[in-house]
Amino acid sequence: MLRVIGLNGSPRKDGSTAYLLDRALKIAEGEGAETSLIHVNPLLQSQKYPYCLACSSPCSGACYRGSALEEAFRRLAHADAVIIGSPVYFGTVSAQLKGFWDKSRKLRSAQSLLNTVGAAVTTGGARFGGQETALKTLHDMMLVQGMILVGDGHASADAGHQGCCAGAPASADENALRRIELLARRVVEVARSTAALR
Repeated sequence: MLRVIGLNGSPRKDGSTAYLLDRALKIAEGEGAETSLIHVNPLLQSQKYPYCLACSSPCSGACYRGSALEEAFRRLAHADAVIIGSPVYFGTVSAQLKGFWDKSRKLRSAQSLLNTVGAAVTTGGARFGGQETALKTLHDMMLVQGMILVGDGHASADAGHQGCCAGAPASADENALRRIELLARRVVEVARSTAALR
């Protein structure tokens, strides 16, 4: 069975970003995937050093060994697809998400996310609040891991865009609710068709 993980880069477990990720995962489940949601903020808060200090090269993962963060990275390494969400902070991703991703250096050296399908979701306080620049940052972060990127296009609708962008509250953004469904369906479709690469 395909494994799809939602990665919530917001410090809020019940905000707009989490809302969209939850909707995406429900749609992925309907398409036959096994899903789970990871909230990055509590994982970083549980660490003595919440941000990467580049204490070894290559990364040994010593700073998070035996922790919930290590378990989260293990789950990511076994995922077929990851949908990453972040609120927009000053035109880019949250510090929490960046801190989490910086600590994923060990996954990169092991090529654990190579050919994993990746998609991006961003939420902002306004309709044009930096969502697309944050999406580009998410894409760059995934490309450095060797992931296969998809947007919010699907054969049943249109070719799509870079990902799903929402204005807060996401639950009232009708366009975002349509786009998150297309994105989730595309993620599952591409993950299924590229399974032999992982």
